[in-house]
Amino acid sequence: EPGSEAEIKKFAEGFGVKFDMFSKIKVNGDDAHPLFNYLKSKQGGTLGNFIKWNFTKFLVDKEGTPVARYSPQTNPIRLRADARTDGQPALPAKSSQLRA
Repeated sequence: EPGSEAEIKKFAEGFGVKFDMFSKIKVNGDDAHPLFNYLKSKQGGTLGNFIKWNFTKFLVDKEGTPVARYSPQTNPIRLRADARTDGQPALPAKSSQLRA
């Protein structure tokens, strides 16, 4: 998102957002947060390791292994089909497909 954290918060509040938001971080480039470098290294997308938009989603198993990456257009409800409540991933850990 462009703008400062305060500007982003004000913008989100205009849509009635009531949930807590994390601090703004970089997800691409030399200053990318280490978590996103790890996620991207395990689950590449159609643009390689680049995250195109902030609504890109990752599914991570209980051991911390990324098992799937989803496009920004994917409805979060769709992730339920790939996750199980018993803690076991429904997808093989080596899957690097970008899910739609």
